[in-house]
Amino acid sequence: MIPRSPHLAIAALLSAFAAALVFLTWRESPPASIPPATTPPMSDAVRRLEPISPLPRMAEAVDSGRAALGERLFHDPLLSHDRSISCASCHPLDRGGMDGLPRSRGVGDAEGVINTPTIFNTRFNFVQFWDGRAATLTEQVAGPIHNPVEMASNWDEVVARLSAHEDYRAAFARHYPGQRIAAETVADAIAHFERTLITPDSRFDRHLRGEADVLSADEREGYARFKNLGCASCHQGVNVGGNLFQRFGVVGDYFADRGEPTEADLGRYNVTGEETDRHVFKVPSLRNVALTAPYFHDAGAATLEEAVDIMARYQLGRTLTDEDRQLIVAFLHTLTGTWRGEPLK
Repeated sequence: MIPRSPHLAIAALLSAFAAALVFLTWRESPPASIPPATTPPMSDAVRRLEPISPLPRMAEAVDSGRAALGERLFHDPLLSHDRSISCASCHPLDRGGMDGLPRSRGVGDAEGVINTPTIFNTRFNFVQFWDGRAATLTEQVAGPIHNPVEMASNWDEVVARLSAHEDYRAAFARHYPGQRIAAETVADAIAHFERTLITPDSRFDRHLRGEADVLSADEREGYARFKNLGCASCHQGVNVGGNLFQRFGVVGDYFADRGEPTEADLGRYNVTGEETDRHVFKVPSLRNVALTAPYFHDAGAATLEEAVDIMARYQLGRTLTDEDRQLIVAFLHTLTGTWRGEPLK
């Protein structure tokens, strides 16, 4: 175990108050089209004087039949133009909800232009995609289907293929009575399934709920430094992120130092055209972060240690000690949750 500074207990207490204030002042309100239930319970975080809230143990009630249909669609390569990939190809649920590649491969082995984020816990994000161009999970579904380097398909093709299958016709008739197989019903079914993709009961969640000794002394100290250094100013709430936009490079020019700029580096600017949105991205969730390397939209960090160093340098203006890095990474490993009752691996 790493020795402690005698002042850290006081610093941690002060940081808890500061983090609660940060949570109140930094969190952006979600678009009106996002149901309020997808946003973090702010009162819980404030009540506990902690910036992070535990994930709920159960998904908010969804239509189980539609979710089951959506799960089938999520895994069906029929949705891609050459019938070679499914949603699960880039978001495998047995590997942290993302494929671990710097950029995913689509139809014809085409390489994508941005690192694929995890699909787990996306229901708690206030917008979808790195640049926030989709307001809801339902709206998000169309993106990969139409993207020429992902599924390279379109709604007409998808609807025609599904309509040609008697079992799909029967399933849609059963779960969408009075409607037909259409872009709206396909997207709704997939979104229903994606709303069930939550990973509760991480060791850190259990700690927040009062379970004694579930974290080691180093992991608790890592969380204290995570707050003291300012990481919790962006990574807070029920999803430990995912609820605000932030510039990549607040106190340093990450992109100039990295070199070889790409269009994807422009972030939200590609959506709004506003200069103030250049290099601005949705803050990613840190849930299950130990399983989702490589990191950032550009896969610019191969390891969690490297990602922590880059964030400290360019977002906080800090140079971490080896001890800081080791402790914070230890804490981040406690954010790995469970899926359908089994620990994620």
